[in-house]
Amino acid sequence: MPLVTTGELTARAAAARSAVAAFNVITLEHIEAVVAGAESVHAPVVLQVSENAVRFRYGRLLPLARAAVAAAERAAVPVALHLDHVRSDSLLRQAPDAGFSSVMYDASRLPYADNLAATRAAADWAHAQGLWIEAELGEVGGKNGEPPLDAHAPGARTDPAEARAFVADSAVDALAVAVGSSHAMTTRTAALDHELLKELSGTLDVPLVLHGSSGVPDDELAAAVAGGIAKVNVGTALNIAMTGAIREYLAAHPEAVDSRSYLTVGREAMARTVAGILGVVDRTTS
Repeated sequence: MPLVTTGELTARAAAARSAVAAFNVITLEHIEAVVAGAESVHAPVVLQVSENAVRFRYGRLLPLARAAVAAAERAAVPVALHLDHVRSDSLLRQAPDAGFSSVMYDASRLPYADNLAATRAAADWAHAQGLWIEAELGEVGGKNGEPPLDAHAPGARTDPAEARAFVADSAVDALAVAVGSSHAMTTRTAALDHELLKELSGTLDVPLVLHGSSGVPDDELAAAVAGGIAKVNVGTALNIAMTGAIREYLAAHPEAVDSRSYLTVGREAMARTVAGILGVVDRTTS
């Protein structure tokens, strides 16, 4: 079916007190697995390409983006494309022509005033191009010379009053908040601050996004969605599934040299992971 927009899927999820899941993709197998997993539970999904993934692909956005667009257009469920954790203005400006409907602009490493100025400039440009824009606000630095903590740094927590001002002044369409999850967790042991999430949800009038969801257990994820998270970002969980399945296959088949044999099991493992997460966060799945 035709590509849909991330903004549309997120708004729909927020209205239903549900969440859309957004999965970071690195290879064609990731893309195919995300679509297959979503189709298996009849749920919409977002394919995310991060700046790190673009760097891995020799700095070229279009090869992976074109593959994602082709897969999305042939999917039996609604699929959107999102450009994730963009720090490069040059990469940001490639988003519209590459098929992306949205971008997460990441200036969280900067002091608050600089983060706000950079994000507002990115938002103004993005909106002029018809793009939906997400940003993040972790813990503002400055106390005793401490640097800011981004939204997925261990220990970071988003202040509701600062978040309200940031959203109003930056004009972003969604905000990733720091409530206890961290990027690149390989165990699902994160405990979220649900009281803070409740306060943020009541304070902000834009959809809230949870980064680092691979490390969050199912019950915590479900509670986060019930508490106001409308978009859930997942990356590491796919890589854990793929790598584990390939390791197991190659251990059992040391003679294997055809990459299709082990990439197949890796892709299938990722698809099962996608289906499982969608079953937790998307209340509209059947």
